[in-house]
Amino acid sequence: MNLFSWLSDFFGSPDRQHGPDSILHRIGEHLLFSAEALGWAVLIAVPLGLLLGYTGKAAGLVTALSGAARALPTLGLVTLAVLLAGVGDTAVLVPLVALAAPVLLVAACEGVRSTDPELRDAARGIGLTHRQVLLEVCVPWALPALLAGLRTAAVQVIATATVAAYVGLGGLGRYVVDGLATQDFALTFGGALLVVLLAVLTQVLFALLLRYALPAGLRKPRG
Repeated sequence: MNLFSWLSDFFGSPDRQHGPDSILHRIGEHLLFSAEALGWAVLIAVPLGLLLGYTGKAAGLVTALSGAARALPTLGLVTLAVLLAGVGDTAVLVPLVALAAPVLLVAACEGVRSTDPELRDAARGIGLTHRQVLLEVCVPWALPALLAGLRTAAVQVIATATVAAYVGLGGLGRYVVDGLATQDFALTFGGALLVVLLAVLTQVLFALLLRYALPAGLRKPRG
């Protein structure tokens, strides 16, 4: 059976059009897991990264620890979360947050550290407090790095959120896992293709955001 037959079988199936196993329903579940994980990662990592980047403390340690955290096996974390918290959303959120948080931590820290020192000194010279310098000077300067980090984290989370299916939850990984279990390769291929397309679409949307949503002075020049 060729790829075109698999695509026809997958997208032409009535189950893909309506009901709990429909494509729109599975995409919604996948995006919900991903958005929740990204939300927690942003709340945990970005404020800490901004603070560490502004103070300049432990920046090297942040990079080292973030690299080590990204090397953690996702399925291993899922298994550990299931053993500790049982089957549920937590078992999925823990590994996804652990995947996204290091990227955001480094992006926030390095983005603030890259702020022009003369600009920071000038802001302090006109009487701004450290909090005002961080929020009004450093954060806007770091915005491109933050958005780039969020783009990387979002793509990684969307590509990895298929692990939800391994603990009996939904999302696009449901197609992949169920297809492998039943040797329905059209189902597996269709699910994998949708994950890839969703990750690519996320990449494109963030690229457009970086290109057009940022003020002209903050956009990176195209090489």
